[in-house]
Amino acid sequence: MSVQTKQSEKGIRSIEKSFIKQVQKDKNLKSAFLLIHSEKKGIHLNIAEGAMNPKQPAYMASVGKIFTSVLISILYENGQLSFEDGIIKYLDRELVKDLHVYKGKDYTNDILIKHLLNQTSGLYDNFRPLLQKVLDDPDFNITPQEAIIWAKTHQKPHFPPGNGFKYTDTNYHLLGLIIEKITSIPFHEVMKQYIFQPLGMMNSSVLHYSHPLDQDTQHVADFYVNKTSITNHKGYAGLDYAGGGVVSTGEDMLKFMKALVSYQLVKKETLEKMMNDKAKYGVGIEYGYGIMQFKTVPLLMPKIFNAWGHAGATGAYMFYHPKLETYIIGTFNDFSYERKGVRFMLIKVINQLRKMK
Repeated sequence: MSVQTKQSEKGIRSIEKSFIKQVQKDKNLKSAFLLIHSEKKGIHLNIAEGAMNPKQPAYMASVGKIFTSVLISILYENGQLSFEDGIIKYLDRELVKDLHVYKGKDYTNDILIKHLLNQTSGLYDNFRPLLQKVLDDPDFNITPQEAIIWAKTHQKPHFPPGNGFKYTDTNYHLLGLIIEKITSIPFHEVMKQYIFQPLGMMNSSVLHYSHPLDQDTQHVADFYVNKTSITNHKGYAGLDYAGGGVVSTGEDMLKFMKALVSYQLVKKETLEKMMNDKAKYGVGIEYGYGIMQFKTVPLLMPKIFNAWGHAGATGAYMFYHPKLETYIIGTFNDFSYERKGVRFMLIKVINQLRKMK
């Protein structure tokens, strides 16, 4: 065994230990998984802790937004839409009526598909307020269209389209409806035909909308909000929809991310467009078309953390680190880990990986 392999094994054991400790020490956490893959470093780790095993699918929350943006980009490459198209071209008139009225002026006609993709439409978020309704009433049900109309009725836009950044699920609900309009098939079916089937993602589905291609796939691992499992709250599906309904295993997510990185899903120039037409999310984070990018900020965000992908409210994450040529995918299945999940990935995983020669 070479010194390099010994060092890699030591580093991986350290990451594994940190992961297990993180899950075991936090009473909120019932289950979690972590997958690390690097052909360059000869690493493939796929582990689960708590009431979960590595072959069990997990709800990946907003990590699903990258799937939605890829679907839009595939339609763009097929010549079925332009990123510069106004959204009113594809959406029902009643749905978009007074969708974006800011300080007395109607900006609805100014919203472009790219504004939805990079979260610069200025629209309100429907997810958080409606999540509370799901928690209060397990039988609460809502369609994606109803969720948009509810937000339009009860909330106000933040700024004119293209004039700021506001992360909202409303944008991705609208993208899901645009995908359905163009393809004439339901969003979950588009996911299956355009992504799951071609990539052989046999254990993946859209939460409460579809079933995995492999009928023997295990049931989805439970995920929690405020110590309450909402895994089986059917109404949650309409609220989540194209904003992050992907249910998948680590191995399936790896298939997706490898295909995206190697330009099998979209061409290189399309992926570059998705990355480069971006807005500032926060300190050291930029947001392209469904793609979060960690960027160097002296003292605050060191260069070693430069990676791209997406994170989700359940402590879910799926990132590719170009310099390390490493994929890092996982979740903690709990809303209390919305920020902690990414922090764990950066501090406990990437920091450790960089020490390996």
